[in-house]
Amino acid sequence: MKFYLDEDLSPRIAEMLRKLGADGKSAHEVRMNGVSDGEQLDFAAAEGRCLVTYNRNDFIMLTRIYLDTNRPHCGVVIVPHTLRGNEFRRIAQALSHFASLNPEGLPPYTIAFLQGKPK
Repeated sequence: MKFYLDEDLSPRIAEMLRKLGADGKSAHEVRMNGVSDGEQLDFAAAEGRCLVTYNRNDFIMLTRIYLDTNRPHCGVVIVPHTLRGNEFRRIAQALSHFASLNPEGLPPYTIAFLQGKPK
C-alpha cells in the first residue's frame, strides 16, 4: 500500500513511515503545499497512492464527486483528531499497521478511518 499525506500532516510522518518499511510520501516533499484538495486527490491517484488526511468532510464530499464522475481515486484514509498532529510516531505506526492489513491498497473510492496501532 502506498500513502500520500496531504499538507495537514507533517512530512516527518512520511519519513517515519519509510523507516518502518511502508511507502509514504508527503505533500510537503513534492511541493504540493497550497494546492486545492482536488489537486491533492488527483496527485495521489496519478501515483496510485491512498490519500491520508485530517480533512474528513472535504474528502468525503470529493470522493462522492469522483465516484459520480468516474475520476481516478485510490482511497482516502481519515486520521481522527484523537491522533494529534504532533504524535508523529503514533500516526506513522498506525499507518504502517493499516498498510500491513491492506497490502494491495484500498478499493477505489473507499474511505477508511485510521485507528491507533493495537498494543
